[in-house]
Amino acid sequence: MEKTNQTAGQLGDKAREGKDKAYETAEAAKEKTSSAAQSAKEKASQTAEAAKEKTSETAQAARGKSEAGKVETGGIIQKTGDQVKSMAQGAQCMAQGALDAVKHTAGIATEDGNAKK
Repeated sequence: MEKTNQTAGQLGDKAREGKDKAYETAEAAKEKTSSAAQSAKEKASQTAEAAKEKTSETAQAARGKSEAGKVETGGIIQKTGDQVKSMAQGAQCMAQGALDAVKHTAGIATEDGNAKK
């Protein structure tokens, strides 16, 4: 009987050891899973922040290029306007010269440029 009790006691001890080992293994797996989840969360947060910064930089660069394009376009329009104005003034001078020549040829021109009455 004593042998049976001793064997039962040993089996109980072995069962407790197995139970403790299973608990330790489960706790280690839980900690490892928790650590991996935390690492993944941090990595995702870092990636999102990097993407946000890159998007902001890209938008800022696009705004800068847009402003430069506006300035360049404004300069081209101003230059074109000045050229048109200069051509119009030249055409007006040419027309006045032609008018004076016709008046002179027709004999209706005066010394000061006014027509005879």
